Amino acid sequence: MSQIKEQNVADSKTSSSGSLSRRRAITLGLGALAAAGGGIVYFGLSSQSIAQTAPMSPGANAMQINTKTENIIGDPNAPVTIVEYSSMTCPHCANHHMNTMPALTEKYIKTGKVRYVIREFPLDRIALAAAALARCAGPEKYFPFVTAMYKQQETWAKGPGSPAPRLFKLAKQAGFTQETFNACMRNKDVSDYIEKMALTGRNNYGVNSTPTLFVNGKKLEAGNSLTEIEKAMAPYLKG
Repeated sequence: MSQIKEQNVADSKTSSSGSLSRRRAITLGLGALAAAGGGIVYFGLSSQSIAQTAPMSPGANAMQINTKTENIIGDPNAPVTIVEYSSMTCPHCANHHMNTMPALTEKYIKTGKVRYVIREFPLDRIALAAAALARCAGPEKYFPFVTAMYKQQETWAKGPGSPAPRLFKLAKQAGFTQETFNACMRNKDVSDYIEKMALTGRNNYGVNSTPTLFVNGKKLEAGNSLTEIEKAMAPYLKG
């Protein structure tokens, strides 16, 4: 799983706890992105650090889902709710969405057994921009857009220069124009919300790597494979 880092996405795979403590001033700022064919786009988080305060023990509060603002699929009355904290540039998150989510979706989400929630936890400025685009795409397109981003992660998350042209090329597939792309990158409400979700994950629920999954409020500690998820869900799916 990928630890919080302020370096580029190629370095986002792992980090020691000591490294985390030395980075207590991480800001996740996007900085200035040069939009494809359209000047400079500023889109960043505040200077408040995701690692600003000591994390609390994760608990049932992780299950307080806001159905108006959160990205959710599945039956709202499902016996199991899974909350995923993820970063769009995280290769482990891509692996989860490519190799675990299809089976989880078919066996549990489509059958009404699981409600699934994605919460943004960007590890770097490129992940922040990608998360914003997924939100700006709208609720109906959010999950398909996230899946497409993970499938094509290698094509947009890495490379020289500004990531904006690569992101815009992908965003066009979801119906973005240059104007709507730029507007999304400038949308402070979106960036503020993502910041809030990331800070809450870190400070309240002990999230310090991605992907981190909670099953009915309990953090998965042994891994995020389908087998481990099924083990965690089993007590709630009896009968």
